[in-house]
Amino acid sequence: MSRSLSRRSLVGTAIAFFGTIVLAGCNKPAGDGQVSRFAFVTNGADPFWDIAKRGALDAGKELDVRVDVLIPTGGITEQTQMLEDLITQGVTGVAVSPIAPENQTPLLDRLAESSLLVTHDSDAPDAKRICYIGTDNYVAGRACGKLVKEAVPDGGKVMLFIGRLEQANARQRRQGVIDELLGYSNDKTRFSNVDEVLTEGKWTILGTLTDQFDRARAKAGAEDTLTKHDDVACLVGLFAYNAPACLEALRASQKSGKVAVVAFDEDKRTLQAIEDGDVFGTIVQDPYGYGNQSIKMLAAIAKGDRSGVPESGIRYLDVRTIRKADVAGFRKQLESRLSAK
Repeated sequence: MSRSLSRRSLVGTAIAFFGTIVLAGCNKPAGDGQVSRFAFVTNGADPFWDIAKRGALDAGKELDVRVDVLIPTGGITEQTQMLEDLITQGVTGVAVSPIAPENQTPLLDRLAESSLLVTHDSDAPDAKRICYIGTDNYVAGRACGKLVKEAVPDGGKVMLFIGRLEQANARQRRQGVIDELLGYSNDKTRFSNVDEVLTEGKWTILGTLTDQFDRARAKAGAEDTLTKHDDVACLVGLFAYNAPACLEALRASQKSGKVAVVAFDEDKRTLQAIEDGDVFGTIVQDPYGYGNQSIKMLAAIAKGDRSGVPESGIRYLDVRTIRKADVAGFRKQLESRLSAK
């Protein structure tokens, strides 16, 4: 090693050290004689990813292989540095949820030259990945739209909240909600203007507010919506923390129970709010499966077994609709998965 390290190298080393959670198995050799090491890379930090992490680590323990879970907190810059480091380190396989798939495709292609590569949660279909494992987010978005219809059967004004729209999963999820409410045909390539007010029949979509994973900004956006649109009928939170942020804004403005809230994902606060009657329901994915199935697929391929890879290069995992009657059973399942094994 050189006696002088560049600042970028030092930053990369720090990210790799602090952003990684390691499960060390027996590190059995891969088929080419190299030590098997797999990395599971998220697109941010959130309790949602704690569930996915558990799935990845459980797979590593079951298969007796090393799994590193990397959780970027600095957006695309930090995630990109993590992926660059993995290229240098020469890991056996990587499962990643790319933050900006179009911009990161060249980097992902370089990663695929040195490691087995799958995407999870958010796809990069133009990259040389082996498979995408995750939700059909357009279908999930339409399921969320159906839940809004249940929550507000008479229709009305709706505001959508989401972390960012650079990710393919976010764009498709949002569009699914819009298309379901406005009665549009199925079209995963459609992208409605973010700032345009969309009206069809008894529904009006006021717009989509993004927050770039800034929780304070998410709450402020909900507060602003409640101030500007006193007659808003439903707030729809499309990332895990968005519905809790909407609830905080409603409570601060003393409008809890007067405006419907529909959520996405299984944040503990959301589940409790569904039980309390403050959130109508939520669409939940399978983050545990993202982690577990990604590592298992990579480990099998590393041994020369590609039988689990669909011809389409896509493995969709089911979503569930959770209403008040479903919370207790779902929470029990979730707690069981998160408990140490």
